[in-house]
Amino acid sequence: MHPSKPSPDRPSGPLYGPPSGPPPLPQPPDGTTTGGTHHRGVRKHDRGAREHHRGARKHPRGAREHRRAARDQHRSIREHRTPRRAALRIASLIALIALLTLSGIAILTLVRRETGTEGFLVGFALAVFPVPILVTAFRWLDRVEPEPWRNLAFAFAWGACAATLVAITANGFATHWLSTNIASVSPTDAETWSSTVVAPVVEETAKAAAVLLLFVFRRRHIDGITDGIVIAGLTATGFAFTENVLYLGNAVGRDLSLGSLSPHSLAGLADSLTAGTFFVRVIMSPFAHPLFTVLTGLSFGIAATRYPHHRALRLALPALGLTTAILLHSIWNSASSLGSFGFLAVYGLFMVPVFAALSCLAVWSRRQELLSLRTYLPPYAAAGWLTPTDPLTLSSLRTRALARSIARRTHGPAAARAVTEYAALATSLAFLRRRAHRTGPTPDFHTRERTLLHHLWQTKPLAHPALTHAHRTRRQAPCSPSTQAYVASDESRTPDGNR
Repeated sequence: MHPSKPSPDRPSGPLYGPPSGPPPLPQPPDGTTTGGTHHRGVRKHDRGAREHHRGARKHPRGAREHRRAARDQHRSIREHRTPRRAALRIASLIALIALLTLSGIAILTLVRRETGTEGFLVGFALAVFPVPILVTAFRWLDRVEPEPWRNLAFAFAWGACAATLVAITANGFATHWLSTNIASVSPTDAETWSSTVVAPVVEETAKAAAVLLLFVFRRRHIDGITDGIVIAGLTATGFAFTENVLYLGNAVGRDLSLGSLSPHSLAGLADSLTAGTFFVRVIMSPFAHPLFTVLTGLSFGIAATRYPHHRALRLALPALGLTTAILLHSIWNSASSLGSFGFLAVYGLFMVPVFAALSCLAVWSRRQELLSLRTYLPPYAAAGWLTPTDPLTLSSLRTRALARSIARRTHGPAAARAVTEYAALATSLAFLRRRAHRTGPTPDFHTRERTLLHHLWQTKPLAHPALTHAHRTRRQAPCSPSTQAYVASDESRTPDGNR
């Protein structure tokens, strides 16, 4: 088809040949396997509509009045729904910001009062060290489809402020109650019971609340295991930061009171309590709290995208993840009472292997997300929205980086940003289709799909040449015979995994 003038929906040019409108939408994911309940509901609704119209024919005057009232009601709902939702969203945001602000002020006052000004400042400076490393690691893991920064900022702030305030208050109350109400428990035993039994339950539950809130109110942004790991890890990073400020500040205050640490000299620093606390909490185990809470986030990530017709299982998965996190946290806290040898044994024989296993799982999950683009983007390529090589090109982070470099070198920063936006839109489109395939299409599936495709189409003119060049460059790059065989076999594989 060769229209006389270009369509406004699609740019004309030699890259695309004769101008025409956007391609048609591909077929939605098959609902007979995962969306059968949705289609049964549609059929039930159709039967109800037929019965309604059959009754309307018997009572025409009542039917007209009913339709008029229904139209007025729907018009009123449409007029008031958007302002009402916007007002509710703004009120919720204000309440959340106020809650986090008050929690931050309260925890700041509490920690400063317990550690003193000097202890607080030194503890704050020392506790900052692992935070950039952990945040960078979780952001690296989240590169395939980055979470909205608002969700990540909320998770970190909740862990650093609200969760820490709840944990410190509850742990202090539990220790005081055990030492005053149980005669056989000494203050030392009360602290041991509080750290090994009460603290894991309170702290992991408080951190899991951030994941639960995002799971309930921002579930569309949780697309699998990786998102759950990232949100939980950043929540625990914020929690560990504030807790480290408290422990390091107390250590500094005690060293200053004993004279083993002078503010004007570094003498005796190696043997100080501050150095020992810094080594154990910042050097040896900066990943401890993220490791525990990641188990909770992992279970929420599975529940968000799996088992749509097993409600009991989806409710049991987060509870199982939280229980496992509490158990692992309790084992780690009890290791401090086993002496130096017992602590090192728990650390080397238990904590490090668990950390390595979860790290491998996180990397594997990210790899599976990339490979899912080859499975769920081909329908859009077949419909003409994408080029045939886009699913393979966008499933490689190296090819994406090469395309950004080519775009920046040839057409400037705007083209590089277009490549980034194009890749992000295509990834969101693939994840939207994957979720619909696994759990059934949501009511807003077609709206979100059209929105993503519209923005994708607008970005394509700037992004496509660089992506095509990057794909050709990667294919022509010299590599070993084994790598060439792997690439050839990988490209010959169909989206369902067959050749």
